[in-house]
Amino acid sequence: MLEPHNAGQALRCRHCHASLEHMFLDLGSAPPSNAYLKSEDLNKPEVWLPLKVMVCESCWLVQTIDFAGREHLFNEEYAYFSSCSSSWLRHAENFVLDVTKRFGLDENSLVLEVAANDGYLLQYVKREGIPCYGVEPTTSTAMAARAKGLTIIEEFFGTEFSQKLCGEGRQVDLSVSNNVLAHVPDLNDFVAGFAMILKPDGVASFEFPHLLNLVVQNQFDTVYHEHYSYLSLIAVKTIFEKNGLQIFDVQTLPTHGGSLRVLAQRADSGKRLVADSVQRLLDEERDAGVARLEFYREAQARAEAAKFGLLEFLLSAKKEGKRVAAYGAAAKGNTLLNFAGVRPDLLDFVVDINPHKQGKYLPGSRIPIVGLDHLAQAKPDYLLVLPWNLLAEIRTQLGQQYQLVVAIPSLEIKGT
Repeated sequence: MLEPHNAGQALRCRHCHASLEHMFLDLGSAPPSNAYLKSEDLNKPEVWLPLKVMVCESCWLVQTIDFAGREHLFNEEYAYFSSCSSSWLRHAENFVLDVTKRFGLDENSLVLEVAANDGYLLQYVKREGIPCYGVEPTTSTAMAARAKGLTIIEEFFGTEFSQKLCGEGRQVDLSVSNNVLAHVPDLNDFVAGFAMILKPDGVASFEFPHLLNLVVQNQFDTVYHEHYSYLSLIAVKTIFEKNGLQIFDVQTLPTHGGSLRVLAQRADSGKRLVADSVQRLLDEERDAGVARLEFYREAQARAEAAKFGLLEFLLSAKKEGKRVAAYGAAAKGNTLLNFAGVRPDLLDFVVDINPHKQGKYLPGSRIPIVGLDHLAQAKPDYLLVLPWNLLAEIRTQLGQQYQLVVAIPSLEIKGT
């Protein structure tokens, strides 16, 4: 039987080690959200893991109860490729242009991206003539990045590996970590690694979905096993300060349903002034209640309401003889579909432009993943958009020929 990594003892916060006593969300159980199935897997059992999230009343870090190690979740067949989203590519390109100008990066600088994925961002660093390298533990995406001429080291980042890089003269002027901080089981070790890898005046940039949006906008489907933590600035500031980094700027971003970009420097040598934006956002979070248990207590009921809304729509469509398919085989969609118990009898197929997912099946629900050509042939009456954060991009891709539906924060038919 599967048990938490620290079974037999009180659950402890992954940062401050305080006892975890307060449940934030219980989404039942599900397979890992990126464990897509091949046809030969359909006659085999799947591993289903409890999907429960706690909140630490000491440091306010929101976190999953761990039932699977990172090596199991981020393996050689990892199927998330960042370059499949055109809007995300534009976001990465704009970031590179901005930081190059702001921090005076040039051919004498060195840039590192941790969780470099398929080279979606470093390709633009290379284009600017700035030396760079990436760290990426998943073979599938690392191979795609190398195909772009990028230097990629397949490894998990932490203090031990950071020491090795420093010993090889690989300290950097800028480190970038987009949507990886939430994926790290040992936050203290991970963050401390950046305090080592930065040059004395170096900058570390982190982007991650904002917990405030998750709670206020009912984005419970962003909870899955690969996300060990759900982050507020209050919690991140505490974690960074304990591990040698000082936040000097923070920006709010529209990506992934609302994210933060945090810029940090070494606490022992950084000289940049702390921008007013840091205190403003800390005050906003405290005013919203992020540091009070009451803030978290209605999340379960709101998640269940969204689940019931989706099921009512799918059942009604089925009774009326309407055909419903989905668009985007996203990890968040797997959380939603498995929480709601949706199967192919209610949702015929899911379209995805990522060739690494086509021909496979969603974990848990076992709904087939097909390409765009199948959509044109099948002509469903409704398309449930699972990556709701990409709704505008998807509408542009598809034009006005489909009735689009979203289930988060609640069921809404967007029309054509």
